[in-house]
Amino acid sequence: MAESRSHNPSLIHVLILLCFMTMFSTGSCFGVNWGTMSTHQLPPGKVVKMLKENGCKKLKLFEYDEKILGALIGSNIEVMLAIPNYMLQMMSVDPSFASAWVDMNVTSYRYTGGVNIKYIAVGNEPFLQTYDHKYIRHVLPALRNIHEALHRAWLSSKVKVTVPFNADVYYSPPPNQLPSSGDFRPEVRDAAIEIIHFLYINDSPFTVNIYPFLSLYQNPDFPLDFAFFDGTKAPVIDGDLVYTNVFDANFDTLISALTKAGYSDMEIIVGEIGWPTDGDKNANTENAQRFNQGLLKHALSGDGTPARKGVIDMYLFSLIDENAKSIDPGHFERHWGLFEYDGKPKYRLDLSGSEKDTGLVPVKGVSYMPRRWCILNPDVHDLTDLGNNIDYACSLSDCTALGYGSSCNNLSAQGNASYAFNMYYQMKNQHILDCDFMGLAVVTENDPSADECQFPVMIVSGDSMSRNQGLLDTLFRYHLWLLVFWVIP
Repeated sequence: MAESRSHNPSLIHVLILLCFMTMFSTGSCFGVNWGTMSTHQLPPGKVVKMLKENGCKKLKLFEYDEKILGALIGSNIEVMLAIPNYMLQMMSVDPSFASAWVDMNVTSYRYTGGVNIKYIAVGNEPFLQTYDHKYIRHVLPALRNIHEALHRAWLSSKVKVTVPFNADVYYSPPPNQLPSSGDFRPEVRDAAIEIIHFLYINDSPFTVNIYPFLSLYQNPDFPLDFAFFDGTKAPVIDGDLVYTNVFDANFDTLISALTKAGYSDMEIIVGEIGWPTDGDKNANTENAQRFNQGLLKHALSGDGTPARKGVIDMYLFSLIDENAKSIDPGHFERHWGLFEYDGKPKYRLDLSGSEKDTGLVPVKGVSYMPRRWCILNPDVHDLTDLGNNIDYACSLSDCTALGYGSSCNNLSAQGNASYAFNMYYQMKNQHILDCDFMGLAVVTENDPSADECQFPVMIVSGDSMSRNQGLLDTLFRYHLWLLVFWVIP
């Protein structure tokens, strides 16, 4: 059982009032996830400026990135900085590595006027069933080592550790499958509760990623309206509680699981939640606008869920589309952004949750490559090798918009070829030799876009970043730290 906590009602009322005052004055009781798995990155300084102009006060990063953290200096944006799963084993067995990581990636930035790092996310969905227990035994030791490193740096009271769990760590067992019957999955229950206890006694939050879109994507019989926040004709009745959307039902299933484990008042952060705009029949801007606007209104209202009232702390997923993400879960994986690859908003969204007729501020001062595209040469008649060349182009670029139900699904066979060729050509920075495809392609200055299917012109980027760069930087600086440690007595 969890240790009991005493509460001061007057203090709680003051804190709630302050949160509401902040919410309505700045629209800032929410955060966004900034992923960087893209072939061409927007300049971090321009993105941070956009975040501030949109009133976003909280940011979640999936790993250390020197350029992004440098751009955040002096911004006062609250940051959750993650340690990727591939570092968990080293973090769990080597406390000195954890200390070096904290020193180099947290302490060196968290000074007056620096970067407002508030959370360290140890791993990302490490209990996910598809990982087949690969990371589970490393999570708690890594969590302890990072916490101890923060403690030694006199930061443990200011920077809290957490573990972002996927919602599949808990479930509602049959036959009723109601939120009130929620519990942790039997095969991970003991490990999860050990982590929860550690978080609880150190005043750290439980972080969970919830995706109503996936309920719809994975189950063709799932009721469409239940995925959104604007009501349903068939609510779920659970005793005295009424559920009109799947988010509330999912969140309260977690509440039930935590309550059964003895942590009914555990602080909860929704680490990821959002809706994609392409790559599936239900992934479009209309549904994304409907979901995210309804989510903001619901989460920031203070009504909470049927089992827990109050403002819901959350990070929208995600900030900008990522054209280099794995599409193993689905083609929609590259289209979660509120903003296009070039920083343009995809749809109108009032971040205060009041549903005013306001729009998002775009990233400004973006530079593009010349307005030219690579298309199927209309004068070529021998198309014997066309299929192989389309497959080649798509294997090395992003053709997810061509999939069933996606924005470019209605193109002709020739249009599919042109789209594939252009995506490869743009990814390769418009090099003329990359628009050949055995003589099947030609460069044009006439925009081939049609209706909802846009043929992009890539942005100019000197800030392209690798997902492995954070690891390389950290290992380099860690070894440098060891060298200094041993050389200097």
